[in-house]
Amino acid sequence: MDKDNMQLNEYIVIKAHDNGVQVIGLTRGQDTRFHHAEKLDRGEVLIAQFTEHTSAVKVRGKATVMTRHGVIESGD
Repeated sequence: MDKDNMQLNEYIVIKAHDNGVQVIGLTRGQDTRFHHAEKLDRGEVLIAQFTEHTSAVKVRGKATVMTRHGVIESGD
């Protein structure tokens, strides 16, 4: 598997600790833009995959973000 395909197969898991946690997908390309948003309530889990259109994910609110690189707590 080449490097580009490995990046497209990256998954992250986001678990909300409060109501109203926002997960926002950002586009690839010359101009980075918001292209998708989800709102999670306490206890909800979102599994997201990086794609040819999604290069970054922004998390607003108190949540645990799990990746193959480790676990990050947001909103502290």
